Amino acid sequence: MPIQPHTSTSALLGVTGWFEDFSVGQKIRHARASTVDEIEGSFIAKQVMNTAQSHWNEHLPNPLTDGRVVFGLATGSLVLGLSAQDCTEHAVRELSYDNFQFSSPVAHMDTISAYTEVLDAQPSPQHDHAGVVTFRHYGVNQHGTVVFRGDRTALIKRKSHWSESA
Repeated sequence: MPIQPHTSTSALLGVTGWFEDFSVGQKIRHARASTVDEIEGSFIAKQVMNTAQSHWNEHLPNPLTDGRVVFGLATGSLVLGLSAQDCTEHAVRELSYDNFQFSSPVAHMDTISAYTEVLDAQPSPQHDHAGVVTFRHYGVNQHGTVVFRGDRTALIKRKSHWSESA
């Protein structure tokens, strides 16, 4: 029996996360968390040749944390990924990333959760089918310590223009 593909990409997307679903001040706790392992922890630091021994050397005394420190952009990417389903699943495109702050070190085997606050939501002057939303994402470790904060602005589809159920 042949499998019929979906005829609409909107059938593959979540029912929330459209431009109309976001309001300034809204706070979102994302459902998933992730434990940072060897892949996220040091592989990327080696790929970009970040030679700081705190990323590479398990047995070097480290004043920041026990074990190796996770490359900061890996931490930021993890938080952005954990927030994507709720915030940017309906994105037309990412517009900017700003104000990345790495406030506490992340070590291998830390578990990171993500939270988001909506900073701004405005209709797009150039696109009647989408609006511009600015998010502030937070990454928090298993001890409740904020380890990352960063802003992301995206062009998000309007349900009224894209959804078959609108």
